[in-house]
Amino acid sequence: MNLQFMMLAVSFPALAIGLIGAKAMEAIGRNPEAAPKIQTLGILLAAFAEAVAVYVLVAFLIVKFV
Repeated sequence: MNLQFMMLAVSFPALAIGLIGAKAMEAIGRNPEAAPKIQTLGILLAAFAEAVAVYVLVAFLIVKFV
């Protein structure tokens, strides 16, 4: 049960990173002049989404071994 929960919980940040990248590229395609701002924001949001995956991993390991 715990392994399925971890796989599900880690897949959502991966999906979020994919959506962030797709929407950032779409926004840059619509407004190329804003590319530096959009790129910076996209990288920052992807880092936050990746942090969620790390938090899930840490919580899973705590539950499993404690």
